[in-house]
Amino acid sequence: MQRKTLIASSFALLGAATTAPAMGADLTISCGAVGAELELCEQGVAAWEDKTGHEVDIVSTPNSSTERLSLYQQILSAQSGDIDVLQIDVVWPGLLGNHLLDLHQTLGEEAAQGHFKTIIDNNTVDGRLVAMPWFTDAGVLYYRKDLLEKYGFAPPETWQELTETATQIQAKEREAGSEKMWGYVFQGRAYEGLTCNALEWVASNDGGAIVDADGEITVDNPNTASALDLAASWIGEITPQGALNYSEEEARGIFQSGNAVFMRNWPYAWSLTQSDDSKVAGKVGVVKLPHGAEGESAAALGGWNLAVSKYSESPELASQLVAFLTGEAEQKRRAIQAAYNPTLTALYQDEEVLTAVPFFGTLYDTFTNAVARPSAVTGDNYGQVSNAFFNATHSVLSGEQSGAQAVAQLKGELARIKRRRW
Repeated sequence: MQRKTLIASSFALLGAATTAPAMGADLTISCGAVGAELELCEQGVAAWEDKTGHEVDIVSTPNSSTERLSLYQQILSAQSGDIDVLQIDVVWPGLLGNHLLDLHQTLGEEAAQGHFKTIIDNNTVDGRLVAMPWFTDAGVLYYRKDLLEKYGFAPPETWQELTETATQIQAKEREAGSEKMWGYVFQGRAYEGLTCNALEWVASNDGGAIVDADGEITVDNPNTASALDLAASWIGEITPQGALNYSEEEARGIFQSGNAVFMRNWPYAWSLTQSDDSKVAGKVGVVKLPHGAEGESAAALGGWNLAVSKYSESPELASQLVAFLTGEAEQKRRAIQAAYNPTLTALYQDEEVLTAVPFFGTLYDTFTNAVARPSAVTGDNYGQVSNAFFNATHSVLSGEQSGAQAVAQLKGELARIKRRRW
């Protein structure tokens, strides 16, 4: 196994960017960019190589999902087989489906058995299973158990409770000498992660999901506006101004260093908060996200899948690699080692998995009922829809617009993107 670099700068994305398998390699795969994600992929690929005798090169792609998608679109549009197996986001099957192999043809109709039905449905385009679920995700709320116990608070059930609890604990901790303490950190940068955060605020306040299942634009309503206004009130008060440029890792860094009471993030952060170098190891709890006065808790559906390019010269072999990496043994290993959510329902009753990640059991309903972004109904336009939504949200968080102004303007922008139909 070798690691190959696929040139992926913003300039290269506009021009040719290709790589070739090393001499003797049978397949190439894109399955992680940095850190634990890439390391786990390398370990899984190495296990398959040992089992089969085949050689696989891992292709390095951008860590940014937006840049990675652009690179994939460029390569696939050129009908290039440079990458046999691609790691694709849960919102990409509709965008890339025409370029991906129907895995029912290579793995059989039973390939999807045991996986969450919602994800299989998401990955099925015009009756074709274009990607196998690898791990799922849903936003969760991390909190400092020790601090809530110290000051007599229970984990918040509503966003208003979170605001009040965070405000009080932040003030008390700063008075006690923890000058860097903040109440709440989340992903506030203008990117796909903010779409997920804002969708959770809006959906949990009974504001809908931007575009409904029939394709109607629903974002311009009072509940959506008030949800965004509440989030904007956090900036500079319980959330640092710098959060306007936070992605997952910046938020985790603040929380893991002991400088935040609450954090919204994905389940992957659990194992990192419990690591030897974490200042909050043993002090962290995880619960479902709060809800607004008008709604119920809502967690954005995330996760990644593995797909096979239609242009692969070895589609059968590539499909076998996908089946191995998305199989029960690999998903169990990844869950135990790094808290990656399995897509196989049986693993949520596995004692070893639940010992390693206890909240997989208590938050099972959160993962099975996560709120999907409107990628299926908006199809090829989803990228523009999400971009418009997170930019509108960012304008509210930064104080440029009120929630009502932003959603009214956003409605018009989405109508222009939609025109007569998605």
